[in-house]
Amino acid sequence: MSPSSPLPVDAGDALLVGRLFDPEIGGPAVVHVRGDRLVDVSAAAPTVSQLLEEADPAARLRGAEGGRSWNLAEVLAASESGGDGPVLLAPCDLQAVKACGVTFARSMVERVIEERAKGDFAQANAIRGEIGSVIGGALADVVPGSPKSAEVKRILQERGYWSQYLEVGIGPDAEVFTKAPVLASVGHGAEVGILPSSEWNNPEPEVVLAVNSLGQIRGATLGNDVNLRDVEGRSALLLGKAKDNNASCSIGPFIRLFDAGFTLDDVRAAELTLTVEGAGDGYRMEGFSSMREISRDPADLVAQALGPHHQYPDGMMLFLGTLFAPVEDRDAPGKGFTHKLGDRVSIGSPRLGTLTNTVTHTDKAPPWRFGLAALMRNLAARGLLA
Repeated sequence: MSPSSPLPVDAGDALLVGRLFDPEIGGPAVVHVRGDRLVDVSAAAPTVSQLLEEADPAARLRGAEGGRSWNLAEVLAASESGGDGPVLLAPCDLQAVKACGVTFARSMVERVIEERAKGDFAQANAIRGEIGSVIGGALADVVPGSPKSAEVKRILQERGYWSQYLEVGIGPDAEVFTKAPVLASVGHGAEVGILPSSEWNNPEPEVVLAVNSLGQIRGATLGNDVNLRDVEGRSALLLGKAKDNNASCSIGPFIRLFDAGFTLDDVRAAELTLTVEGAGDGYRMEGFSSMREISRDPADLVAQALGPHHQYPDGMMLFLGTLFAPVEDRDAPGKGFTHKLGDRVSIGSPRLGTLTNTVTHTDKAPPWRFGLAALMRNLAARGLLA
C-alpha cells in the first residue's frame, strides 16, 4: 500500500476491525478486513465495544465466522466520495470518546499563546516571540509531575508566565476531556465540521487508543481532534464549544488490534504525517510528528482517564494529544493557519493507515441522528442482542 493509503503499509499482517453502514439493514455492521474484502463479523461481536471486552480480541476476530462481505476498494471509494452505498463509519460504537490535551511541549506553548492572545490570531506572532525564548525548548525534557517540573513551575510563576496549560502540561494531572458523545464520531471520508463563526481553527492529528472497560489497551487508530483556537483562546471554560460540535471528531479508518506483530511499543514509536490540501487554490501544508516526543506515556494517560476513580463500562477511545499547532501564514502575514471550506485533511501513520476528511461548516455537515436508541433497535431487529 502507498503511504497515503487508508490501510497500513503492512495491511496483510494487520488485524483491522471497523464499522460499515449498510443501507440494506439501515444500520452498522462490524467488519474485519480480510484481503480485499470487508467481512461482516457482527454475529460474533455485534459491537466493537463487545469485541474489545473479549479475553483475546485478536483470536476472537481471527476465528469469527464471516457473514456478508463487501469489496474493500469500492467501500473506500464510496466513503471518500459520499456515495449512497455502504460506507465506513468511525470504528468505535458504545465507547466513551475522551481526549488528552497538552501532552506535547511544543503544542503546549501554542496553547499558552492562544490564552494570552485571548483568541485573537493577530496578536499571536507578537506573543510567540515574547515568550517562546522563555518557555519554548526548556520544557521538552521535563517529566510531568516530577520535582523538576515543580521547580520549573515556581520559576515561571515568578516571571509571570504561568498558565493553566502549563499546569496540565507539566503538572501531576493530565488534561482529560470528553471529545464527543457516544456514536457521534465520523469516519474515513466523511466531512468534518468547524463552526461558521470561527476564524482561527486547525486539525489536530492524533493517535487514538481503543481501551476496554478494564483499562486494557486493545488497539489503536487515528483521529482528528478538530480544534477552534479562537474559541478556546477566549476562555478555557469554552472548551466544550471549541471541541464538541457536529462532525468535529473523526476516527479511523480502522482499529488495529494488538497482537504479536503490533503492540503498545509500536504506538509509542509511531510517526504521524498531516497534509492539508486547499480546494482549488493550490494550497498545501505538510507536517510531521513523532510519538517519541510525547510528555506522558500512553499507559499513564489511560490510567488517569479510567480506573477506580472513573469507570467506562463500555470502554473508551482515548485521543493522546497532538504535537501539531500550525503557525505558517496561509493568507495575510501574521494571521497564521486556519481552515477554509473544502480543505482535504489527511492524517497518516505507516502502521495505522491514513484518515482523510473534508472540511465544512458544522451546520452543513450531515446531522447526527443515529444514536444509542437507534442502534439498540437496529441490533434487536437483526437478532444480535440475544
